[in-house]
Amino acid sequence: MLKYIIPLVLFIIMAVFLALGLNLKPSEIPSPFINKPAPEFSALNLNAPKEKLTPTDLKGQVWLFNVWASWCVSCRAEHPILNQLAQQNTVVIIGLNYKDKPVDAKNWLNTLGNPYNISIMDQDGRIGIDYGVYGVPETFVIDKKGLIRYKHTGPVSAEDVQQIFLPLIAKLQAES
Repeated sequence: MLKYIIPLVLFIIMAVFLALGLNLKPSEIPSPFINKPAPEFSALNLNAPKEKLTPTDLKGQVWLFNVWASWCVSCRAEHPILNQLAQQNTVVIIGLNYKDKPVDAKNWLNTLGNPYNISIMDQDGRIGIDYGVYGVPETFVIDKKGLIRYKHTGPVSAEDVQQIFLPLIAKLQAES
């Protein structure tokens, strides 16, 4: 009798773990940075290489930090969505051009449009590492105090903008 119960119990346990695993969302990779200060950086502006940008320059405003690259296929998929968001002029969008050649990045933006208020260069990937970037694209929402409030892994969709980003941005902009 016991030789039938043990395999049944093991099967039920495995079935429970499988069901839990199927309900996980791989694009929702938890970030240890949520509600923590955005890591500091000082990076060169892609379009004005003598100018630098730091997170301190953006304190007092809500901003998106979008990690992208010209070689990234998923970045190309999300780019029209970012262009539409930029046209709404509801939030500052900062681009982090990740492990890319500046000439390729500039050509890409000139061809596909530039949704970024400023795009900074991260040719060695150090800033991406500091932000815990797993791959491109990734997008962070950073509040007026400089705290990371949300991390989106993978391409941003129109549905994400409507259901996640715009409500969160409005909420954060209303905070003092």
